[in-house]
Amino acid sequence: MIKHLKHALIAPSIAVMALGAAAQTGTQPKLIEKVTRKGTELVIPYEKYVLPNGLTVILAEDHSDPLVHVDVTYHVGSAREEIGKSGFAHFFEHMMFQGSDHVANGDHFKIITESGGTLNGSTNRDRTNYFETVPANQLEKMLWLESDRMGFLLDAVTQQKFEVQRATVKNERGQNYDNRPYGLAGQYSSKTLYPYGHPYSWLTIGYIEELNKVNVNDLKNFFLRWYGPNNATLTIGGDLNPKQTLAWVSKYFGSIPRGPEVKNMSLPAPVLKSDRYVSYVDNYAKLPLLSISYPGVKIYDKDMSPLDALSAIIGQGRNSIFYKNFVKTRKAAQASMSSSNTELAGEISMRVIPFPGQTLADAKKLVDESLAEFEQKGVTDDDLARFKANSEADYINSLSSVNGKVSELAQAQTFTGNPNQIGRELAAIRAVTKEDVMRVYNQYIKGKPAVILSVLPKGGAVQPVAPDNFTVDTTGYKRPDYGYKGLVYHKPKDNFNRAVKPGVGANPAVKVPAMWAANTPNGINIIGTENNEIPSVAISMSIKGGGLFAVNNPAKAGLAGIVGRMMNEGTQKYTAEQFNAELEKLGSNISVFASFDQMSVEVSSLTKNLSKTMALLEERLYHPKFTQDDLDRIKKQTLEGFKQAKTQPAGVASSVYSKILYGTDNVRTYATGGNEETVAGITLQDVQDYYDANFAPSVTKVVVVGDVNEATAKKALAFLDTWKDKKVNIPAPAAGKAFDKTTLYLVDIPGAAQSEIRIGYLDNINYDATGEYYKLTIANYILGGAFNSHINLNLREKKGWTYGARSSFSSGKYGGDFTASAGVLATATDSSVVEFMKEIANYRKTGITADELKFTQTSIGQADARRYETNDQKASFLSRIQEYNLKPTFVDEQNKILSTITPAEINQLAAKYLDPDKMVILVVGDKARIYPGLQKLGYPIVELDTDGKPKQ
Repeated sequence: MIKHLKHALIAPSIAVMALGAAAQTGTQPKLIEKVTRKGTELVIPYEKYVLPNGLTVILAEDHSDPLVHVDVTYHVGSAREEIGKSGFAHFFEHMMFQGSDHVANGDHFKIITESGGTLNGSTNRDRTNYFETVPANQLEKMLWLESDRMGFLLDAVTQQKFEVQRATVKNERGQNYDNRPYGLAGQYSSKTLYPYGHPYSWLTIGYIEELNKVNVNDLKNFFLRWYGPNNATLTIGGDLNPKQTLAWVSKYFGSIPRGPEVKNMSLPAPVLKSDRYVSYVDNYAKLPLLSISYPGVKIYDKDMSPLDALSAIIGQGRNSIFYKNFVKTRKAAQASMSSSNTELAGEISMRVIPFPGQTLADAKKLVDESLAEFEQKGVTDDDLARFKANSEADYINSLSSVNGKVSELAQAQTFTGNPNQIGRELAAIRAVTKEDVMRVYNQYIKGKPAVILSVLPKGGAVQPVAPDNFTVDTTGYKRPDYGYKGLVYHKPKDNFNRAVKPGVGANPAVKVPAMWAANTPNGINIIGTENNEIPSVAISMSIKGGGLFAVNNPAKAGLAGIVGRMMNEGTQKYTAEQFNAELEKLGSNISVFASFDQMSVEVSSLTKNLSKTMALLEERLYHPKFTQDDLDRIKKQTLEGFKQAKTQPAGVASSVYSKILYGTDNVRTYATGGNEETVAGITLQDVQDYYDANFAPSVTKVVVVGDVNEATAKKALAFLDTWKDKKVNIPAPAAGKAFDKTTLYLVDIPGAAQSEIRIGYLDNINYDATGEYYKLTIANYILGGAFNSHINLNLREKKGWTYGARSSFSSGKYGGDFTASAGVLATATDSSVVEFMKEIANYRKTGITADELKFTQTSIGQADARRYETNDQKASFLSRIQEYNLKPTFVDEQNKILSTITPAEINQLAAKYLDPDKMVILVVGDKARIYPGLQKLGYPIVELDTDGKPKQ
């Protein structure tokens, strides 16, 4: 579902070019407009062209990083589907990756990965897009690839490819909807809110039974109807030469024939005459859910921003009415409100997950009381100030990558015909008044009928808000005529040999970020780099220890996680709500959280507000205020979260897998989050003692990235010099287990739509940027690291049993592991285990081929261009240098290792570290369906409960 992007600072300048310019002819791209930057205004400069065949082309030149991002957006999504063929637009997205006339099946992924790029596609209600980010020298090849599937797809479509991708989509639905708590809430809300036959009345993923009915001819007609160049926008951003890029676009796309005309769709907004109550029983939810949905407004509508402001005031953040009434009072685990906007309609949604002791009817009553409270309270100046500052910051941060810039342009062009919507959105947000917010409340919410959905945990103990009173009326449906009859496939005719894959230009100059380093008098190491692409600063602070302190006191496991959350509450000077309000008015964020071996503090700030944000950071870090009320609320949320986690197969698999590897009594498996027993025993004094003993400058490191130089950064962080040091002893965790023979462990989740598989062992290798660990990541790439790895190509692309399968070596300072994993079709569980083990054994036996090594070297080496683009990426790079005391030249050493490693070295590593006879196999799924097949595999089977303990 499209959520409109947030709002820019200053509107751009536009030079609209005369369409009849002499340079343009009937066979050349026509320049429509050119947007440029003036001064320091925040704007995405671009040129917009239209080819004679109707293809819209947007070029956004940006030389800040040696990258290009290519996006092809087709103006077709699930809104162009019909009853009986739901999910087809998304299904077709999968087929677009299965090869075309000049690109063999599987080569699309292979070519882009080998180019050092990343790629994907996405489908929503109103559009489908395909995109890749690659080093700048790979641009021509990307245009060749995208044009080949736009113009030469159909003859490469086979029934076998069709069936494999149909199975993959069904697995995707299982993983993302059918196999998780509340995964079907949107499906029930949509089919109740919209009239029968309205294309928003089903999910984009569609219904399994309807996916089973479509055939390959349906697919071909869909392509011919909607995938013409005149229904597409090609947006290219990054380190490009506009003249050369336009020439390549004309060469590869210009000969593709225009498709049938596509007119924008317009449907009446849904009308509810009375409240519609519906409910369903959720196989995975431990807590019920109340969902309330009202009809909203379309994307870019004049009421879009006022509805966003209304949603923020009522149901977003610590200063919202819902937070005060539901979360603060410990009546609900979550309570929120949002407004979403799509092309044909919008929705205003409220969601509440009440704690035990609160019925859904209680939750609905409190929602009504909260709305009445809003009416009485009204909108304050503070409300609007927080909303506008947050919107500005969100928008700026969304433009930190070339992907973000291109996505903004492509969306605006697709839905408005004009890529430049930044100024319009900014004007809309700045114009929101108190009166506007009250007006949209009265117009869309007050006294208006809604869809009221009750999601009920299985067992029958929880009652819906009210009895179901709505049945879908299927009468009067008229199947739309989308014009599929008589469509003919016309292949492009080129004046060049399209079968020849384009070469690449010179490798782009990849520069590791220039960095500075300093130490405070009390021992804090600070490392930073300047990046002035956007006026924003990111600061990461790590305080060593985290969950490790539980090694000395297992009875307090989970204390680190609790302390992290308590640090986000009030301070001596501010209540939690006041502190959050101050941050929102700056468009800043400060969050604290615990991990296994550290406490992390993440800060984001607009450059102009850095000093004020640092004052708040100082207050949060030095003067937290821990209260019993906050602790009780957080403990309640945590304890209920444990119950919910035990119903989610993926989460259960990860937790139990760790306990098998380390042993259920090894505190490292629950050191950070704890369990029901340890969290229940944590006291307020424990929290204070942890903070007093373990927060110290000598175990603290800081990374600064963004629009700030070294001197300014040091000045902003000068308050850290006053932090008094203390001695902190950090314990080391106990080692894990070794396995003499492969054993299969099974956890039963009755009714699970998929099975989760984890296979692996502890390798006891610590992280080493240039040693054996790094070489193992190279060795694993073709086994399970790349999309077109042995494991993924087998289980996903050949068999269609999974949405994705992978393997990896992961490590830190306390040893590491090798793990292969996937969520798979329940009926193929045993077969998937067989194929996993076969791929691991075969790789150990036969090793890597010369061609596979060349692919690995090229792919990993070229990917350097994507490592340092955003503030987050730069911060991650600097943190690694800091954490492991690496030289900045370690990247050069890695590249040398990568370019000189031999097949014999990789094969030696595979033989040493991939022994399928000494691995753990964990399967989490519906025992009744999968146990008979697993028994036939011949492994010893040990049944465990969801805590990882043997079943009695």
